[in-house]
Amino acid sequence: MTEVSWTLSGFGDEIDADPAVQVAVLQALGASHIEVRSAWGVNIVDLDDEQLDRLAGIFAERGMRVSAIASPIGKVDVALPVRHEVDRLSRAIAAAKRLDAPYIRLFSFYRAEGVPVESIRDDVIERMRALVASAEEAGVVLLHENEKDIFGDTPERCLDIVESVGSPALRLAWDSANFVQVGVDAPFDDGYAMLRPHLEYLQVKDALAATSEVTPAGEGDGQLLQTLTALRDDGYTGFASLEPHLTDVNALGGFSGPAAFGVAGRALRRLTDRIGVTLA
Repeated sequence: MTEVSWTLSGFGDEIDADPAVQVAVLQALGASHIEVRSAWGVNIVDLDDEQLDRLAGIFAERGMRVSAIASPIGKVDVALPVRHEVDRLSRAIAAAKRLDAPYIRLFSFYRAEGVPVESIRDDVIERMRALVASAEEAGVVLLHENEKDIFGDTPERCLDIVESVGSPALRLAWDSANFVQVGVDAPFDDGYAMLRPHLEYLQVKDALAATSEVTPAGEGDGQLLQTLTALRDDGYTGFASLEPHLTDVNALGGFSGPAAFGVAGRALRRLTDRIGVTLA
């Protein structure tokens, strides 16, 4: 059997605010890449050019590459003007160019309390098309994450977005835990076959259906083992990015700390070892 290898990455700011510490812990876990959401406590879209240069220098010095810019684009109310997120995306694109990142993560918008999800569909598609137009022009690929409580938080609506926009500059990131937390009882059974043609990136965390508590990979109800096995069999060769959320979760992300991040990394490696996938 041909050896299958995936590229291990992780959300550095779940480890520490200091990028040097982020890199050290990820490399200790065997990761060659980092996913950048914030550095020194500053979100990636708010870093100025000098800070981006400094960050790029830290990565270059330590031989660390960037798998994706974990931007907050689209994690706002859909009632905001279209230009609001298009303008912010320009900063994420600048970061992607400076850090040589092939992907930028984004989301498909919140809505006000009491607003039916179906009623915002056309506004979401309009905004996603505008964002993708900017990405096409810049030569970067956007990854839609199925974050809970946005428009695209179920497999069906993720598919609607990516098919309606219809651009190679918009692909999907898969997050099993987020599907569990919005009531998708069996993410692999209910969504994998539907979304696989558009799936280009794996974010790794798990969750318990009964409590929504986030767990290390394989310890929740996200069907991680089935998903990883199917990706292996499908010839997936992309990133597996750790996003553990094991000690704190907030509107912009989560935190784990070095020790809990290590727990998450080892949990993923137990699963990949079991199915014969190498992480590097």
